[in-house]
Amino acid sequence: MRWSGQELQTEQVGALPGLARLNNLVRSVQTPEFAKITFHEILCKSALNHVPGQSALPFGYTINPYRGCSHACTYCFARPTHQYLDLDAGTDFDSEIIVKVNVAEVLRKELAKPTWGRHPVALGTNTDPYQRAEGRYRLMPGIIAALAHSGTPISILTKGTLLRRDLDLLVEASEHVPVDLAMSIAIYDDELQQSVEPGTPTTKARLATVTAVRERGLDCGIFLMPILPFLTDTRAHLDEALRQAKAAGATSVLYSGLNLKPAVKDWYLRWLDREHPELVGRYQELYARGQYAPKEYRTWLAARIRPLIRAHGLERGVVDPATGGICSSALPSSPERMPAPATRPLAPALGTAPNSGRGPGPVHGPSLETGPVAIRWAQTAEAPGSLIAAELPPDLAPTLF
Repeated sequence: MRWSGQELQTEQVGALPGLARLNNLVRSVQTPEFAKITFHEILCKSALNHVPGQSALPFGYTINPYRGCSHACTYCFARPTHQYLDLDAGTDFDSEIIVKVNVAEVLRKELAKPTWGRHPVALGTNTDPYQRAEGRYRLMPGIIAALAHSGTPISILTKGTLLRRDLDLLVEASEHVPVDLAMSIAIYDDELQQSVEPGTPTTKARLATVTAVRERGLDCGIFLMPILPFLTDTRAHLDEALRQAKAAGATSVLYSGLNLKPAVKDWYLRWLDREHPELVGRYQELYARGQYAPKEYRTWLAARIRPLIRAHGLERGVVDPATGGICSSALPSSPERMPAPATRPLAPALGTAPNSGRGPGPVHGPSLETGPVAIRWAQTAEAPGSLIAAELPPDLAPTLF
């Protein structure tokens, strides 16, 4: 299915000088189905992003199929990334969406390189891979299949209930590699949630997605973040949030306070001035020293929420400090125990044989198998009926709509 006839004319693209300078811009598309949103389809040169130097961990890798996000969360920390394209961190971030239409094809080539060490790869740590456009572009199945086929652990953080579409594929992938999933559900007041996150599925729908994941036998954590000062940090709200998380079957809960980078702070405070003007002064005072709430507030918040987490029988999850996503179960729990990056594949690509051509054999040398959860792979992912095999991207066939 294509969005035929919906392309913008060349002179209209000129209104976006940052995008117009991209030599990999294929076209820009508008459609009535996504009112006031423009999709800019590009051919990316790389899919894997290396995240260096943010923690004691020696590496971190992410994939971002989209830039910008129609979820339109007023507090989204990724908003400033749009400024690199001469787009603003406010309305443009919500409505000018960059789509890497060939990301799965490029990823499969990168994963096939002998130097790829099968390090865990995180999705959803910047913009959401299951935002509404994913229902049309369908980039995630190819990404998941490519990662699983290569023996690469997968973690996904999302607000998108479209995750349920790919549960069969994720269950099959989990038979080959560690798969770690988490839903971001920060607000349990329906009116507030729709105001501050206007493009997201409801809290109820996201909790139902957690339950659906658990019913398929996979773990699913909940990111209770960001906690909004003076809005969602009350004992009553936190207690109800944790009660609903437990009822949905969440296997862990992670929390943090609100982080307001300069461009994000401006956009969030505009929303706050419209919806809760009585709080603007308190926020300006709380964030006067920088993008983080002061240590005193964070200490107070921890003292309030941690006993509630224990009272509801929930486990505190672990954030990967390199990527900001859920920590892969393929990794040791302590950075001090982290193995060095492998210089060769930890496992043969699924469906291939490293020596005789008759199936996987042992792999020697450094590997993530020194961690608490070993990389698992089956004899083949190309058996009849394999969803991984069916979703593997071809060499060069990006999907345009």
